[in-house]
Amino acid sequence: MTVTVETGLWQLDPTASTVAVRHKTFWGLVAVKGTFAGVTGRGEVTADGTATGTVTIDAASLDTGNKKRDEHLRSADFFDAGNHPEITFAVRSARHTGDEVQVDGQLTVRGVSRPQKATAKLVSADADGLTLEAEFQVVREEFGITFNQMRMMGGPTTVTATLRFTRTAA
Repeated sequence: MTVTVETGLWQLDPTASTVAVRHKTFWGLVAVKGTFAGVTGRGEVTADGTATGTVTIDAASLDTGNKKRDEHLRSADFFDAGNHPEITFAVRSARHTGDEVQVDGQLTVRGVSRPQKATAKLVSADADGLTLEAEFQVVREEFGITFNQMRMMGGPTTVTATLRFTRTAA
């Protein structure tokens, strides 16, 4: 099924969107999961069908269900939210083909920017709104997050996102 995405400006609906992380700890035996409560974003779809935009995450809004762990994740050992309050994903180009969207972007964490590619699934789209789901891997050491007490936190972090955008203008 091919879905058409309307051109124009789009605004992220934070009440219908989620960005979560999952990282295996304790030598891969346990996964720590968390969700960011503060997510905003915007985008533009042009007449040729390509899109650009930005998703911004409040680094201090991560909730793993453990207050002490959340405070540690906000510290300089991890996100350093006091000095780097935002995590951003700037979409440089997104091309919609079928129900997939190939995304080329720039992920910035702790003030360090790296290219990031992702394949998103276009879950729904109509004239007023669209929903994307994406999952990709991040190597945290590439962003200066090197804390690894007793070597318990090896491997990549998985980021999953469900992003609902509403159309604001043609």
